[in-house]
Amino acid sequence: MAAAARWCYRGDPQEAQSAPLVQFSNGKLRNSENMDFTLYKSKDATNPRKKHQRILTSETDRLSYVGKNFGSGVLKCNSLCRYFVGVLDKDAGQMEVYNAELFNMQPLLSDDVIDDDPSDYQNKSYREKVDSCIEAFGTNKQKRALNSRRMHQVGSETLNVAVSKAAENIIETKGVAALVSDAAQDDLQDASLFLPPCQEDADKPENVYRFEDILSPAEYEVLQTPAAAFVSITPEEILKKTEEKSHCSFVLEELKSMPLSEDRADHKARCLWFLDALIKFSFQKVIKKKHALGPDCPHVINSKLMKSFTALTYNNGSIQNLISASMKAKITAYVIALALHINNFQTDLTVLQRDMKLRENRILEIAKAMRLKISKRKGPSGLTDDEDHKLATLSLPLPVYKPAGRQRKRKKMT
Repeated sequence: MAAAARWCYRGDPQEAQSAPLVQFSNGKLRNSENMDFTLYKSKDATNPRKKHQRILTSETDRLSYVGKNFGSGVLKCNSLCRYFVGVLDKDAGQMEVYNAELFNMQPLLSDDVIDDDPSDYQNKSYREKVDSCIEAFGTNKQKRALNSRRMHQVGSETLNVAVSKAAENIIETKGVAALVSDAAQDDLQDASLFLPPCQEDADKPENVYRFEDILSPAEYEVLQTPAAAFVSITPEEILKKTEEKSHCSFVLEELKSMPLSEDRADHKARCLWFLDALIKFSFQKVIKKKHALGPDCPHVINSKLMKSFTALTYNNGSIQNLISASMKAKITAYVIALALHINNFQTDLTVLQRDMKLRENRILEIAKAMRLKISKRKGPSGLTDDEDHKLATLSLPLPVYKPAGRQRKRKKMT
């Protein structure tokens, strides 16, 4: 029950034993100045239980409300504490205090009124008949559930009317063409949430997804030590790593063609080590260990992975780091961007797709969102694969991103 603001009953508090205070069970009033309340009291002044019974009613433009201080819906707080209303005389500067009683105002729905005509009862649906039985003979728990369902139904109908009216106003104001344009812009904004920062006005491909947006200078610096083993790796070591499957296929293939220049080899080794770490990190679901990739992963890199590629979730009284579907899409986008920098802004998506165990449509969708051109070619000679591979190229000007339609094609009836 939502606690609402309370208003004093409009009338002379001395006419009743206590002044009514009200709260509304389904929300708060925006304007209480135009509301009128009617208080009814029991005529049986001899019965000690009935003589204090009161019913308070009120009406708004949409609903009628009723509250009472007896029966199953009575508030227990009236018996546990006391309320008072102060009436201030501004001229005399004095206040008179009166006893008050809190009423919980609930919507009075049309179904609450039982019709005595038997023919109307026969015309009711099965649900309406069951509700009538609950009202007459149900337990307090069943009655509360029935009232909650009816209040929810009224709220849903009111919301649907408001949404429909708002939609009509928007269509009349902006027009259909403008709404379609806004929807396309929203799709672009949704896609940009998991993509690396994109510089659409860049003059060179390397400036579209800048390297420092993928790896900061501090992160790049700490990769020198773990990536040192890649700089001078031998063919025998590559073969052993291939048999052990200690690294992904993309990294193993790139290690076979390391640059002769020491600086360029060191740069490529750092990029390959971080790309391999991203792919390994994407296979996890809930990060339970402090070091997700083991103690050999630098602390700076581990912190980057946790902060940038996981979502916080609450489970069993503790906060956990979760790699959700959107976070895996973000990891995939960063892997593609890094692979573009490694391969002179043209990379094999099929190899990355298999390394990350993704569906082809999924990685193609991410690549298109990154404004890459997709083409086909035969698989690399080092891989026993005769199928066509999907090739992604980053070139200027960037193509326009068109989100794939979500509606499935209907099958023809034969």
